[in-house]
Amino acid sequence: MRPTIYLSASALLALNACAPYPQRINEQPIMVNGDRVPAADASTSADAIAAEREAMRMSLDSIHALALAGASADIRAAVARGEVALGMNENQVYAATHSTPAAWVVRRTSGDGVMVPARPSASPKDKLGELVMVQLEGGRAAVLSRRGPQGILVASRPQDATAAAQAKQSAEALVREGDDLVTANDMAGALNRYDRASVLDPENAEVQYKAARLLDLQLRPQEALMRYQRFLLSLDLERIKAQGDANAKMAEAIAMAQQRIVVLERQVK
Repeated sequence: MRPTIYLSASALLALNACAPYPQRINEQPIMVNGDRVPAADASTSADAIAAEREAMRMSLDSIHALALAGASADIRAAVARGEVALGMNENQVYAATHSTPAAWVVRRTSGDGVMVPARPSASPKDKLGELVMVQLEGGRAAVLSRRGPQGILVASRPQDATAAAQAKQSAEALVREGDDLVTANDMAGALNRYDRASVLDPENAEVQYKAARLLDLQLRPQEALMRYQRFLLSLDLERIKAQGDANAKMAEAIAMAQQRIVVLERQVK
């Protein structure tokens, strides 16, 4: 049995004095209930944004002035439309796309060069679409590449760089997609592509004929009749007949369209 040890009051006080204990410091609280964190200095942020915008505006104004200095009437008109054209120099490309050199990476070799977007996710755009590459020859735009709904559209001739030419290229791509879908037996998808192509290139007789054939096969006589008629109206029949065998395939399509029109007209009456 262990002996009982009795400590005097003075001994207990001495032990308590030696034992470590946390020290308390009376400090004012950083926040108390109900306080709100102050917002960042809005005036400073607004001033910084305004200064950045002003610097951008001045840079664009400077580029625009350089672009128009000594430019031809056609180039001036293209810049005013916001449309990159063949024959433009770098400053004119910047002006037409409302961009600065920071938006592009330019690789130069012996007077030629290639302009590509500095950030693919934010490619500069002009009136006709998103620019993915501008190839320079002698410091002037020689080939323009834009991203279209059906892929990259390339223009290396003035007639290819117009809005109508770009629409025609897109229509051709849609027709190819439609042909592939016909092969895959997806008639609804093919008709969708032909319809879109006919909107982009309404003078394309082949598109009208292909759409008419699909509508005919789907037993939609009213629509098929209209398409066959549009197909024939868009053709120069006398010129086609004069060219003989070179247009044998087109002549066959014409004969088929004429026959089907007679049959369909009876059905829709």
